[in-house]
Amino acid sequence: MDTTSWVWVIVAVVVLVLIVLWLVTGRRRRAMELKRDESHREKAAEMRRKAEDIELDARENEARATRARADAEQAQVDAARLKQEAEQKTDSARSLREDVAERTQKADALDPDINQDGDARTDTMRTDSTRTDATRTETLGSDPDAHPDDATRTDATGTDATRAEELRRVRDRADRAERTDRDRPLST
Repeated sequence: MDTTSWVWVIVAVVVLVLIVLWLVTGRRRRAMELKRDESHREKAAEMRRKAEDIELDARENEARATRARADAEQAQVDAARLKQEAEQKTDSARSLREDVAERTQKADALDPDINQDGDARTDTMRTDSTRTDATRTETLGSDPDAHPDDATRTDATGTDATRAEELRRVRDRADRAERTDRDRPLST
């Protein structure tokens, strides 16, 4: 064999080795590509699952926000209703207090023992001797050791006590009405 034949044999062997190497590396490359593709598919699937979870969280947050807005609007409506009821009760209380003042003023106007200013008249009690004497007799008749001025004090105290009792009753009625309004459950 001559050298050219040897060269051709060596070239043929080298070509065969290269072809075998190319085929072997091609299979490996394909296997690696398949592994890489499979890995990418798994990563993509995981990313999709995470995206779905995030989407569900976003929907849940939107639902919470919508509920919070609705609750806030309901609270505003309730506050407006309570404010309106408070204003009505305040007006009612004011009306009752005006009624008390008016009744007290009428009572003071009718009472002969009260001045125009609403003070007890001390001059009529002292100048009206028959009235004072009758009161003294009634008071001193039951207690001989009593001081003579005690009868006058008792009469003035009795008038003031009557007036105070009437005012107390009117105020009690107004307070009861206010408590009744306040304790009444809110209608929704």
